[in-house]
Amino acid sequence: MLGALACLTLLPPVPVAEADGIQSQEWALDAIHAPDAWRTTKGEGVTVAVLDTGVDGDHPDLRGQVLQGKDMIGFGARRGDPSWARHGTAMAGIIAGRGHGTGGDDGVVGVAPGVRILPVRVILEEGDPARKRARGARGAALADGIRWAADHGADIINLSLGDDSESAHPERREDAAVQYALRKGAVVVASAGNGGGEGDRASYPAAYPGVIAVTAVDRYGSRAAFSTRRWYATLCAPGVDVVIADPNRRYYQGWGTSAASAFVSGAAALVRAAHPDLSPVQVKRLLTETAQDKPEGGRNDELGAGMVDAAAAIRAGSQLEARAQLPAPAAYPDRYFGHGPLPERADGADGGPSRLALTAGFAGAALVLTAVVLWRDRRPRDPGRAGPG
Repeated sequence: MLGALACLTLLPPVPVAEADGIQSQEWALDAIHAPDAWRTTKGEGVTVAVLDTGVDGDHPDLRGQVLQGKDMIGFGARRGDPSWARHGTAMAGIIAGRGHGTGGDDGVVGVAPGVRILPVRVILEEGDPARKRARGARGAALADGIRWAADHGADIINLSLGDDSESAHPERREDAAVQYALRKGAVVVASAGNGGGEGDRASYPAAYPGVIAVTAVDRYGSRAAFSTRRWYATLCAPGVDVVIADPNRRYYQGWGTSAASAFVSGAAALVRAAHPDLSPVQVKRLLTETAQDKPEGGRNDELGAGMVDAAAAIRAGSQLEARAQLPAPAAYPDRYFGHGPLPERADGADGGPSRLALTAGFAGAALVLTAVVLWRDRRPRDPGRAGPG
């Protein structure tokens, strides 16, 4: 069975009078130097496709930024249902939130608050009643969603999802869709997986060639215990106790490589806004070469090349020759690549539609939402410190 998409335990809502401290707890923005990058751009003119559950375009932190998207599932919870858009809205908020209220001082601010979000529904929420019907089903939603996003103007494609189950293996159709998006000029970012305590199994789509695969770290830069360690790790980003928005208008602390992926997608959007002529290969190279806190030897399976640094990547981008001819991701001659796939399926299925698309269990790499509603401690504290009260 695949891992859960999201686990939520709802506690009492945030009192309105105390909700204005949310932004002070967004330590992750400073960790990736987003405020420094905003001196150059906030992502204007860039479109980030969020392939996920739904995205609540009426959320006050996202209002006016969410484009008309596409539902690749076609059944399950509908717009406005409690189990429709929780995970997708959380990811969109990390990428593009711009707060609300007077001066935007309330709510969540994302890494690239000037971008547009293109929502593409390719998975079901954990609490969707239709999950039982979808369990074990196979579909083409993920591959089709990637192609649809690339064809409809996505500059960045965020995949905060993945299959890292015991039966996980690459699917030819999904791999081809990723390569198609890269050729169309879209940067593809995916969560590396939450299987750090369950065998570090490879997760797809993170392991496909050309994808920026993101692992998770805490506020001290240490690898999160749940974060998968694999050869495909490209970068790391905050993924523990990060602030997320919910369609119910509450704010939570979340953890997972899903969140880490969203932070890197936001950083990639800032780079693309500052340097629109750069190819996906160049953007990936910039982000890896300018990463901070590089591990010994330049990279490892836990942290990739280090913590993403949006500001440093933008500065380095000005030194690159636009559209330099860099090699494209290599095409693999065989169906499988990476570390040991499963034997050929007895039913003859090869690169057919992905099992990832229909089941909420799909998100082994998904963000896990903790049971902690954000709140402000009434006790005195250092006003310069971010984090929960």
